[in-house]
Amino acid sequence: MPPCFLPASMASQVGQLPPASSWPLPVINLGRLSKDPATRALAIQDIARACREQGCFEVVNHGVSKSIMKGALEAASEFFETSPEYKELFASTDIRRPIRYDTSSRDGISKARSFLKHYANPLEDWVQYWPMQPPTYRKKMGDYAVELQRVSMQLMDAILQGLGLEPLYLQEKLENGVQFLALNNYPQFSHQGDKVGLAAHSDYGFLTILLQSSPGLEVMPHDENTWTAVPVVPGALHVHIGDHLEVLSNGQIKSLVHRAVLNPDEARISIASIHGLPMDEKVRCADELVDEEHPEMYRESSFQDFLDFLPSNINNYKRFVESLKIDRA
Repeated sequence: MPPCFLPASMASQVGQLPPASSWPLPVINLGRLSKDPATRALAIQDIARACREQGCFEVVNHGVSKSIMKGALEAASEFFETSPEYKELFASTDIRRPIRYDTSSRDGISKARSFLKHYANPLEDWVQYWPMQPPTYRKKMGDYAVELQRVSMQLMDAILQGLGLEPLYLQEKLENGVQFLALNNYPQFSHQGDKVGLAAHSDYGFLTILLQSSPGLEVMPHDENTWTAVPVVPGALHVHIGDHLEVLSNGQIKSLVHRAVLNPDEARISIASIHGLPMDEKVRCADELVDEEHPEMYRESSFQDFLDFLPSNINNYKRFVESLKIDRA
């Protein structure tokens, strides 16, 4: 099973950049997508603007209950509190496994974290591989995964319409696509250790929807070379753009470079839900977004191509999307 991240080209600069500044992100009320056509159209415009200008935003009124979000964080925290022997049952360096546990000491890229990663859609195909400890893990994380898949479908429909594509574009493929959960456990910051818990990267898929127990996510706004801290908005989910959505949009929207830093006040749990097309399905620039003035900028690729790319890039610090760009010089 793959890491949810890929080191960005600026990864060697981590730790040398100035402290993150504060940055109020757009907050999108997803309930507006279910209102009258005029209200929905305005909401789609807001989402499209956030995708183009920031590459990320917060969503509220998304329909995921506070109890389900709290349950997912509890299940993640309780898994990381199980015995080392139990967690080792899921340990592997094989990125194609359906579930994988690892730590920064073996991961080779993470600075300071332990993580559990597994697939989630469709739930009935993957839940059998999930941990049985804590006893509530499969129920709590399963409820959360199903809700996040629903939210991702709403968001993708709005984003694609914001690009000028038809309603329900790619709907069936997205419904049957990859949902990949990455649970991250970051220790409390120690002045004797590294501040960075996870190096700069962008995610491979269309969208990543993130739930975090406390602050620690930092993003690099487009065309800037500074880190910006993302606040934790109570009840909100954080959304950012992945590499394959940059490809599909033919570069109209860009994937977001981000990293995780350690929290000085407490340990931190985050759950990233990454969404894309089925594993063997090729993603290419949408035909509707390609013309003489806007030639195709990226080669097509699949999730499997991303897996093939990872081993060769472990020490090169190149983002997956950068490897897909067509040189038209």
